[in-house]
Amino acid sequence: MYKKTIVCAAMCLSALVVQGCQTTGSSAAFVKKDPEKAVKVRTQMAAEYIRTGNLDAAKRVLDQALETDSKDSSANMMMGVLLQQEGSDANLQKADGYFTRAIASDPKNAQARNNYGTYLYQMQRYNEAVQQLNVAGSTLGYEQRARALENLGLTYLKLGQVANAEKTFKQALQVNRDSTISMLELSEILYEQQNVVVARQLYEQYVRIVGQKNQGARALWVGIRVARANQDQLGMQVLVNQLRALFPDSLEYQRYLKLQYTTEAVWK
Repeated sequence: MYKKTIVCAAMCLSALVVQGCQTTGSSAAFVKKDPEKAVKVRTQMAAEYIRTGNLDAAKRVLDQALETDSKDSSANMMMGVLLQQEGSDANLQKADGYFTRAIASDPKNAQARNNYGTYLYQMQRYNEAVQQLNVAGSTLGYEQRARALENLGLTYLKLGQVANAEKTFKQALQVNRDSTISMLELSEILYEQQNVVVARQLYEQYVRIVGQKNQGARALWVGIRVARANQDQLGMQVLVNQLRALFPDSLEYQRYLKLQYTTEAVWK
């Protein structure tokens, strides 16, 4: 539904832009008549441009939106997302200012806090990321709350705060029972705690959702260790074969080769 709304808004604004090329007064009149709506539509159009990889077009419409209202929270947030997506050192540095302005303009903007938190995670500013993601993850009614909690759990793992990560991933599953990130991360956490029965249940639930053939190297490595801990040699061998066939150069497969003859209770 959200994507359809964005596409519709983008189509409407495309028509407006065409008219503006023919007669600039029409576009100016639209902005003058309802500047708030103009900013909203342009921000939605920028989101669609970013989704399709047209970053230059996204930058142009966001510049127009911010020229109309430099304090608009969503437009500032989207500019931060755009600069983060582009990824150069200069633009990554600029993105911080747009995210902070978005939150300053609207401290209750949970989406801005979630996006800023993921940016801070990328920049390895984990303690700051926790602050932003905590707010987003505790905002009732925010439709991406489960995603914010997933991001928060991953950040806790980076900080070595496993107990907080475990608690947060469980919260994410309460919000969205199909949170595959939380299933996989909890499976590994519980495996390392040697709670291997529940670890297996979570891993199997993860596989049911993503599909046996759609697992990455990390997921297969979790599954291999969980199967071994549950003395499921056949299941383990199936996953080893899949890891070898699909990801022979992965760190996970190299780790398996190194550990395959050890007798340690828990493979790290």
